[in-house]
Amino acid sequence: MDGGAGEDGKQERHLVLAHKLFLLSHPAVDDLSKVALRAEVLDAVKSDDMAPLFESLVTAGVLEADAALLAEMRGRIDEEIRKLDEKIADAEENLGESEVREAHLAKSLYFIRVGEKEKALEQLKVTEGKTVAVGQKMDLVFHTLQIGFFYMDFDLISKSIDKAKNLFEEGGDWERKNRLKVYEGLYCMAIRDFKKAASLFLDSISTFTTYELFPYDTFVFYTVLTSVITLDRVSLKQKVVDAPEILAVIGKVPHLSEFLNSLYNCQYKSFFVAFSGLTEQIKLDRYLQPHFRYYMREVRTVVYSQFLESYKSVTMEAMAAAFGVTVDFIDQELSRFIAAGKLHCKIDKVAGVLETNRPDERNAFYQATIKQGDFLLNRIQKLSRVIDL
Repeated sequence: MDGGAGEDGKQERHLVLAHKLFLLSHPAVDDLSKVALRAEVLDAVKSDDMAPLFESLVTAGVLEADAALLAEMRGRIDEEIRKLDEKIADAEENLGESEVREAHLAKSLYFIRVGEKEKALEQLKVTEGKTVAVGQKMDLVFHTLQIGFFYMDFDLISKSIDKAKNLFEEGGDWERKNRLKVYEGLYCMAIRDFKKAASLFLDSISTFTTYELFPYDTFVFYTVLTSVITLDRVSLKQKVVDAPEILAVIGKVPHLSEFLNSLYNCQYKSFFVAFSGLTEQIKLDRYLQPHFRYYMREVRTVVYSQFLESYKSVTMEAMAAAFGVTVDFIDQELSRFIAAGKLHCKIDKVAGVLETNRPDERNAFYQATIKQGDFLLNRIQKLSRVIDL
C-alpha cells in the first residue's frame, strides 16, 4: 500500500479490493454481478500473491480451493522474503542508515502487499525504529491506517490517528496534516460521528490530495451527506451549497446535486425523488452501509423539521402534497418521529392537522439555571450548618 497520495492519483488497489469483497457479501448485489466480482477478486489476489486472504476466502466459500495456486503463491512469498532479508543484511553490513531503513521499508510494503497483516504491522514498527524524520514516520502511520481501513480495524485506526497527532506536535508539514484530516474524517464517518466527519471533510475540501482513499467525487459525496444532517441552514449554504470546490464536481455523482439543492430550496417533492436515488449508493458503500437505517432516519428528521419550522399548524394533506406522498404515509412517519422525540409537534387526527410546539430554548435555559442555582444554594446552606457546628 502506498503511503503517498496514491499512484498517479489513483485509489490504493487494496482498498478497491476491499470494496469488491464488501459487494460480494452484500445481499443487494445480483448473482451475475457477483460472478464478475469474484473473477476480479481472484485476479487481484493472484497479482499480489495474497495467500493469507486467498485461504480465508476459500474457508468463507467466496473462492474455490486451489492447492496448486496456493503453493505457488506461498513459494513466491518465501523466495521474495529471502531476497528482502538478504538486502537488509547487506545494507546493515555495507551501507548507511538510510539504505538500512529503505530495505526494512521494502519488506514492510511487501508484507502489506501480500496481506500479512500482523507481520506488516510488526515490520512497520521495526522500520519506524530506523526512521528519524517526522515526515517519514507520518508516512508509516498512513501505511498503518490503510491496513486498518482494509480490515476495518477501528482500534488500529484510532490508535494510529492519535499517534499521528502526537507526531505533528514534533513538527510535520501541512500537506500531511491535511491528509490526516481526511483519514480521521473517514474514520469518524465509519463510527457514526457524522458531525466531526463533516467538520474534518469541510476543512480539507480545498486541499484534498488523499486519492489513495477514494476519488474526489466520492469525497464530495461523503462531505455532502455528512453536512446535510449536521449543519444548520446558514452554514450549509455557506460551506456546501455555494462552495466552488463542491459545485465543480457535484454533478458527477448521480442525484447528489438535486438532493442538496432541493433540500436547501425547500422543494420537498424533488428532494424525496433524489433521496430515493441516493439510497442505493449509501447502501452499497462499505463505510456507510452499517449506518444506513440511522442515516435514513436522520435525513428525514432534518427535512420534516425544516418543513414544520415555517408553520404553527398545517394540515396533513398539505404536508403530504408538499412531499408527494399519501396522508397515511406522513401520518405513520410523523407518529414514529414524534414518539421518538425527534419532532416537536402533535397530530390532531380528527381535524387532520399538525400543530407544532417548538421548545423555547431561552426559557429552557432559564429554568435549568434556576434549578442549578437552587441546588447550589441548598449545598451552601448544608455546608454552612456543618461549619457552624
